[in-house]
Amino acid sequence: MARSDNASPHEQRGCQWFVRSWGSALPGMLVKTQPDVESAAVKRRAWLSMTGLGMLAGCRERVESGGSPEDPWIPLMDSWEGVMGGETALTDGGALRLSWGEALTGAKWTGEIPSPPFEIKLEARRMDGTDFFCGLTFPARPPGECVTLIVGGWGGGVVGISSIDGFDASENKTTVQRMFEKERWYRIRLRRSGERIGVWLNDEQVIDVDTAGRRLSLRPGPVEVCAPFGLATWQSTGEIRAIRWRPLRE
Repeated sequence: MARSDNASPHEQRGCQWFVRSWGSALPGMLVKTQPDVESAAVKRRAWLSMTGLGMLAGCRERVESGGSPEDPWIPLMDSWEGVMGGETALTDGGALRLSWGEALTGAKWTGEIPSPPFEIKLEARRMDGTDFFCGLTFPARPPGECVTLIVGGWGGGVVGISSIDGFDASENKTTVQRMFEKERWYRIRLRRSGERIGVWLNDEQVIDVDTAGRRLSLRPGPVEVCAPFGLATWQSTGEIRAIRWRPLRE
């Protein structure tokens, strides 16, 4: 069943009911039989379960994303400018590669800047090095208050937001540790809504922080060249693909 990006509120409520009611039941309906002994009933049950799983995937993404289905995703791949460090270039596969620099390699977006509330999705991987392979600088509050989502920093495993009340991603309440394999793609989702910042890695939420009453800023240093919206690596080569954003309606 094709997913509509112009769903009515009634359809959205229907999706929420479908996920609640069938989210755990449908996977158990799948059956495995030999093709030559499948009965008509078994075939129909398998077809219904696969169709339901397809509907469930579309509904679950709509319900969990929190974004309005009326707001399409806007790709962010054609207006990057290298501003520091190693080479910034598109690979043959269409990924943005930020090559190893002496310290920071940075790229700045020269197109329309996303403004909160918004959601950003991308995929990133470390090709070489042992430090962060994705540093996403973004506007957190208007006018001009920016922070950076760090993935794989401080020796290769820190995920967090720099900076909150002057504390960087390695020393505030957003700090988490994860293992990252070289040349493996990781799905990253960032959501800025109201005074909350949420971050997901491969669909696991790793950050959920309320920034009300907190001072938000960039970590002093070279990452400032990426503001208000940019990407960076630190003594590493990283690749970014499928980066896109959409506004949220609050």
